[in-house]
Amino acid sequence: MEQATIDDRRTPAAPRSAGAFWRYWTASTVSRAGDAVTSVALPLLALDTLHAGSFEVSLITAAGYAAWLLIGLPAGVIVQRLPLRGTQVALDLLRAGAVLSVPAAAALGVLHMTQLVLVALMVGLATVVFDVGNATLLPFIVSKEELTRRNSLTSASNATTELGGPSLGGALVQLVGAAAALLLDSLSYLVSAILLWALPRPSSPPSRKQNDPPLELIKDGWRFVVRHPLIRSCVAAATLVNFVCGVLMALTPVFLVRTLHLPAGAVGVLMASGGAGSLLGAACTPRLGDRLGSARAVLAASVLLPLSLLLLPLSASWWAVPLFVLGNAGFSAGTVVISILTRTHRQSVTPPDLLPRVMATVRFVSWGAIPLGALTAGLTASASGPRTGLVLSAAIALLVPLTLLVGPVRHRHNLT
Repeated sequence: MEQATIDDRRTPAAPRSAGAFWRYWTASTVSRAGDAVTSVALPLLALDTLHAGSFEVSLITAAGYAAWLLIGLPAGVIVQRLPLRGTQVALDLLRAGAVLSVPAAAALGVLHMTQLVLVALMVGLATVVFDVGNATLLPFIVSKEELTRRNSLTSASNATTELGGPSLGGALVQLVGAAAALLLDSLSYLVSAILLWALPRPSSPPSRKQNDPPLELIKDGWRFVVRHPLIRSCVAAATLVNFVCGVLMALTPVFLVRTLHLPAGAVGVLMASGGAGSLLGAACTPRLGDRLGSARAVLAASVLLPLSLLLLPLSASWWAVPLFVLGNAGFSAGTVVISILTRTHRQSVTPPDLLPRVMATVRFVSWGAIPLGALTAGLTASASGPRTGLVLSAAIALLVPLTLLVGPVRHRHNLT
């Protein structure tokens, strides 16, 4: 019933020049590079400067992603009703100011754990709306036929920043301190804002429901996700993946510093192994989708997740670090393959005026699992140690392929 409607409604004409995409891509890449530095600098700042424990570090991760639970659903309505380009620029400026407050407080000697949590929450709230806007903006910039290739390129560049960013972050922490290293993230948001401002204004598709109450608009997005069997199944799997991601985000710095006793520079390098896996996954995704079919490629990638995570708790000392690298890279590669193919499917089959609300609904559900995973990891690590938390992540990852196998994905060659 819905498929006929979907097929009849294509993304309207948009500023689809190569220059527009490359400005979009550069802004996203620069911002992600700063994020990657902060992913190392912020927990190391809490561990080294404020002497935080496992649970306190998990609060920082949880606060950043709790924003998806707080405004994940309204984000789609916000993106649909506000000027898209101007909103993206304003959110970049807001994040730049929030991150800049950390080195400022450190310089004045008033830095506190509460501020780190609040900054993570504020940046998270802005990122929620920004990410929904970015996912909505791409189909206006490129054609439907280019979506998989452009999504793969964007994911590959994100993986590159994940690869180099943590290493750079670890090096900067050792050279200038964690607080000063956060200046790079603040600068990256400013550069992103300038580049996005240079984009042409995307044309908005006419919507008969533009003046409907926000709750009704949110319900439309929710109903579309719940009633679409493929999207529903993929969202369930993505929610489990992101719960595991929350566990890893909270536990990895603690495990490497407190269990393996590694210095900040080494922590950055090892965390960057996830970026290497993401880069490999993004590079292989178009070929995997063509050869296996997108649905089968998603299933194959889901099996890789638990197998990779089983290697992490085996890293008992520094000589077993290669196992950590292999496991971390393998998990990231599988995650990126699933993300690219399922995101491209959603962008392709969703009516244009419904796309912001569908993307917001999906991320509310799936990304909302990240803070829950982080808090679960913090509590588990406090009670039984980081290694036990890593074992828990592998056990939960086993549910991902099972979830896909009981749904309609197993009957399909391609998602679309």
